[in-house]
Amino acid sequence: MREMIITKQYRCVHSSSCQCTKGHLSEDAIFLVFNNLNWNPKLIATLSCVCKWFDDLAKRVLWKEFCRTRAPKMMIDLQTSGTHSIDGNWSALGKLLIHCSGCKKGGLFKNVHIPGHFVYRTRFSKTSGKSFLLPQCINDILYVSDPCEHLDQGEEGDIGFFRGVFKSFATTNVRRMLINKGAQLHPTEVCPYCKARLWSMLQANMIPQTASCRLGSYEECVDYHVCLNGHMVGICTLLPLSDSEGASEKE
Repeated sequence: MREMIITKQYRCVHSSSCQCTKGHLSEDAIFLVFNNLNWNPKLIATLSCVCKWFDDLAKRVLWKEFCRTRAPKMMIDLQTSGTHSIDGNWSALGKLLIHCSGCKKGGLFKNVHIPGHFVYRTRFSKTSGKSFLLPQCINDILYVSDPCEHLDQGEEGDIGFFRGVFKSFATTNVRRMLINKGAQLHPTEVCPYCKARLWSMLQANMIPQTASCRLGSYEECVDYHVCLNGHMVGICTLLPLSDSEGASEKE
């Protein structure tokens, strides 16, 4: 069993009217229970809804262990800069790993209406992430998922949603370029994972041609946003399979 140093708390501290005023199990005990459950994300989310004390425990401990279990190499890399935290908190990153954001009509991607949904497992790759960076930002580290395919969406065709996360976003060249360009934050929409405000990479003219090749999509039909915490959410119109295979060969 991995050692874990945590501060023990036994009572709710946010409200005397809470149903949990008789106290909780210790954090150590809850840690052991969820370790035995292999950090089941649905159960972590359920526990978070009980009260503020459980929600805080989930954000500090349980989601962190879930992320480390689900994507261990990625988590080690994201933390090699010396910080023990993740931009936007662990629960946001946990949701990003397993949830396709979708889009509501009139929202971030205008006419597209596809509900968000959980996915069993998604591959994230920093090699793929290089395809989404301009040459002057190529030293930044970005993990990007394979597109989640939503086929036969009427006039919109075959839609793919993808998502990603930057390592140490505050120090990236992408963030510096967005600020230097005077890029505007979206007036209403926020990140579906951490609720931070979003920059449009399309409006900032920062989407390279290699992105459509990597996604297997039409070049003019790729759009993605990056939030203040470095989470990326995007959409593309997928090429027919035979055409996308040709795009991959060109790349």
